[in-house]
Amino acid sequence: MKDKVVNGLFWKLLENGGAQGIQFVVAVILARLLTPEEYGTVGIITIFIIIANVIVQNGFSTALVQKFEADEKDFSSVFYFGLAAALVMYGVLFLCAPLIAQFYGDPILCPLVRVLGIVLFPGSVISVQTAYVSRKMEFKALFKATMGAVIISGAGSIWMAVEGMGVWAMAGQQILYYFALMGGLFLDLTWKPRLVFSIRRIRSMFRFGWKLLCAALIDTLFSNLYGLIMGKIYNQAVLGIYNRGEQFPKLIATNLGAAIQSVLLPAFAKEQDDVNQVRNMARKAIQVSSYTVLPMLIGMMAVADTMVLALLGERWLVCVPFLRIMCVAYCFYPIHITNLQAINAMGRSDIFLKLEVMKKVVGIAGLLIGVQFGAIVMVSIKAFVDFVCIFINAWPNRKILNYSIGSQWKDMFPSLCLSIAMGLIVYGLGQFIPGAWLRLAVQMAAGAAVYVALSFVFHIESFTYLVDIVKKRTGRI
Repeated sequence: MKDKVVNGLFWKLLENGGAQGIQFVVAVILARLLTPEEYGTVGIITIFIIIANVIVQNGFSTALVQKFEADEKDFSSVFYFGLAAALVMYGVLFLCAPLIAQFYGDPILCPLVRVLGIVLFPGSVISVQTAYVSRKMEFKALFKATMGAVIISGAGSIWMAVEGMGVWAMAGQQILYYFALMGGLFLDLTWKPRLVFSIRRIRSMFRFGWKLLCAALIDTLFSNLYGLIMGKIYNQAVLGIYNRGEQFPKLIATNLGAAIQSVLLPAFAKEQDDVNQVRNMARKAIQVSSYTVLPMLIGMMAVADTMVLALLGERWLVCVPFLRIMCVAYCFYPIHITNLQAINAMGRSDIFLKLEVMKKVVGIAGLLIGVQFGAIVMVSIKAFVDFVCIFINAWPNRKILNYSIGSQWKDMFPSLCLSIAMGLIVYGLGQFIPGAWLRLAVQMAAGAAVYVALSFVFHIESFTYLVDIVKKRTGRI
């Protein structure tokens, strides 16, 4: 099991790292071709698509992975049920599109919703395919399909933006990505849907999945509430600036979080009868993910103004405060994911749902306070709420896994100290170097060198662990 987890995590991190790199380049190019208003317009639509996608997936993909034994009938039943749910939700979006456009006072939103809504269909298929990948730990197939999808969608969106298609360039990027990913997985995976369907299997999985659906829906609605409010109370330009500031830290944290989630849930689920083993795996996940994500986000905070000026241009400098705040908010995202996946794997979706309700009560209270003082204060309070939620997510695992929040902070603390030290050095260095591009290059190189050197000097366990994994993998390739 340990080799499978390491192998799976290797391919998943490689997939997310490669995709992240390509998406970063595409985002930089698009930011120079499109305006904040255009980003805000698509940002509004994407919120509604994400919410609909959560409903379509119904928590079944997690139920497929968590189920002790899942066979062909389970996968095919979820496949057909998901397509039916996608059809219903697309119909709802199609009918509501004029109302959305009227609410935000922008006629272009109506056709955008109707066109972009078609991603619900490949999205429902992909959720079953990725559940199969996670269960079988065939992450190499997902790596190849994802890389193909981000290249195709990135190239297509850049071409559309160059041709002056504006908001349709970003809509096209999402559509191309979903269909390319679905097609790539169909070509590479041995699993294909069969003509079998069991409503009894659907009901059985729904008993576990409905709680995850409610939790995911609550989380998605709340996470996107900030965007909905900004687009309405302020304007689409402010929403576009916020989205751009959030995009880069979110890209790092959620890609790593997705890698952890995809690999750890099936690994935890297979060891759910051995609490000690699950606790040890959770500890390693927090140590390694903190060691990886904290230096990237704290380093991004240190070089934020230089990075935005060099990569996006002067007109996007207004997003720097949002970027720095969201770096703080996402710093502890992998810890959230690890705790929640451990709870899911132990079959406690009831606790998962209760946690989401508690966190959203705290979050809504913060939102009601922050919205009165402007966008910056609202987002700052969001970052503080995310920090508080670490303690809420970790609380159940002190009993379930005998893994307290104090122990989790202890596992994360060395990486946090090294990252802060590196960030201070990088920020100070930037005060003496002229030219945005040269300054950014020197800061990034110095940051990486300082972090590795400190890891070596202080004998950081995660550093040694990752070096050993790389040596083993490169020895096999």
